[in-house]
Amino acid sequence: MENLGVVELRNKLLKKEISSKEIALYYLKKAEEKKDLNIFITLNENAVKEAEDFDKKPTESKLGGIPISIKDVFSTKDFRTTCASKILDNYVPKVESTVTKRVFENGGINIGKVNLDQFCHGSSTINSAYGPTRHPLDKDKLPGGSSGGSAAAVIADTCAASLGTETAGSLRQPASWCGVVGLKPTYGRVSRFGVLAMGSSLDSPGPLTKNVDDSAYLLSVIAGYDKNDFTSSKKEVPDYYKNLNPKVVEGLKIGIPKEYLEIDLEDGVRKNFQEAVRILRKLGAQIVDVHLISPKYAIAVYTLVCRSEVSSNLSRYDGTRYCVPTKEESSFINYIESVRGKGFGNEAKRRIMTGTFALSAGYADRYYRNAEKIRQILKYDVLNTLKNEVDVIIAPSSPTTALPDDQVDNLIFGELADVLVETSSLAGLPGISIPNGFSKNLPTGLQIFSKQFEEQLVLNVAKAFENEFI
Repeated sequence: MENLGVVELRNKLLKKEISSKEIALYYLKKAEEKKDLNIFITLNENAVKEAEDFDKKPTESKLGGIPISIKDVFSTKDFRTTCASKILDNYVPKVESTVTKRVFENGGINIGKVNLDQFCHGSSTINSAYGPTRHPLDKDKLPGGSSGGSAAAVIADTCAASLGTETAGSLRQPASWCGVVGLKPTYGRVSRFGVLAMGSSLDSPGPLTKNVDDSAYLLSVIAGYDKNDFTSSKKEVPDYYKNLNPKVVEGLKIGIPKEYLEIDLEDGVRKNFQEAVRILRKLGAQIVDVHLISPKYAIAVYTLVCRSEVSSNLSRYDGTRYCVPTKEESSFINYIESVRGKGFGNEAKRRIMTGTFALSAGYADRYYRNAEKIRQILKYDVLNTLKNEVDVIIAPSSPTTALPDDQVDNLIFGELADVLVETSSLAGLPGISIPNGFSKNLPTGLQIFSKQFEEQLVLNVAKAFENEFI
């Protein structure tokens, strides 16, 4: 079972070469062995029973009997959901997120909820109220974030795959740092209902997996219109897995933005990207140099837009809702004071305050509205290039490999770590990060992105590269 992905495990289950119980026990044992990595916030104590139930009545459902970990920002009915914040320490939702509902309806098993930066605020997991997750390949390093727990869970082989979210890098950056595949769908391709919001105009749920096949397979399960999310698209969901076709890379125009390579890149990151370009050219792609607005402007736009939405979304966590007093708390008043005392972490407070200022009277036009105008310019710029010059764009996923704690203590570290993916997120485009080598014994990632709802094309290019690279 070691390092097997979703599709491989499903095939073994269908052939009765293995049982769901054996898989669940394997992952729970792995989680216990790697407890010091601090990947899981809450393990599912019923995972083995759920696996046994599947074995008694096996089905051919797409995810039947397969354990998947879940970023602890998805509401899971009757199962603790914390957002890595003490404010929600004992919050148990009464509703199921659409994404997890679709996973469970297709037979998937929740192996546990994994760590993240509190309310998705960060790119390292160092902002989690439950402590940072350690990198499975080097415990002195961090796994990235905010979906760092999800990426670590996959590379540590404590689950078959994981569900995460991206606002501007939170899937692709940790995927790059950990050496897994992180797929960010088009904004609206996957429902946000039941995902505790960070940036409502940006949040995109997606999978972190061991290979491209699994990303395509899982996207087909979780994508699609949802009446509970008015931003979700009614476009038909193709079978991304069955439609995988790596041959489309032949003759495809692949753009390399000069401005993205002017960013200060780690030597190994740059070298591995150049090798990826060589591989894609060898596969028959036409490599085209293109010009895009410098990604440094995306940092400023994202900082203002996202923090403004954070200010609005986090106003609901006032200490009087979502959680209930524990037995240890003698009175409701003591409980409220206890929650307020725990409060938000420093990063959440900074983002709330910045966003509130940007939206305040006399400053909204100067900051927030101008940021939104520039956001549209960035979007037009990249879409115009994708429409008239190239089919997809590639770049490194992150400027660096995984970093230690003392190198992420920067007020805008998240924006700097995500600089190469922020424009595509601001534009709502689909993108993927796939492993493309190692630098200083740590993974690097190649990102591929294209126009809205071109997930199939992005996956096809990723599959072609993966086939050749591996």
